[in-house]
Amino acid sequence: MTYTVSDLVEKERFEARDEAGELAGMLTYQVTGPIIVCTHTGVEPGFDAAAVTDALARAIMEDAKARNRTVVPMCPMLSEWLDKHREYEKLVARSTRRVK
Repeated sequence: MTYTVSDLVEKERFEARDEAGELAGMLTYQVTGPIIVCTHTGVEPGFDAAAVTDALARAIMEDAKARNRTVVPMCPMLSEWLDKHREYEKLVARSTRRVK
């Protein structure tokens, strides 16, 4: 399934919707200057969590790349996704302590 992802700046979140326009999931964030902190990823019941997370994560990482932002992945789902997608590593600020 393909998801359409939109950035709702006023709500500080990316939303993924299916072909019918139903909300499949969201990724919340906070922006301070060139830093974007990704705080939570949620997937609605009945949707493929891996596919929705992938769509949201790619959207936020591509947006960060286009805007020259540094991403702080506080959300465990995004952090795990980034562990498998090293092509975005230079955009990510990681600490020595993992947030769970």
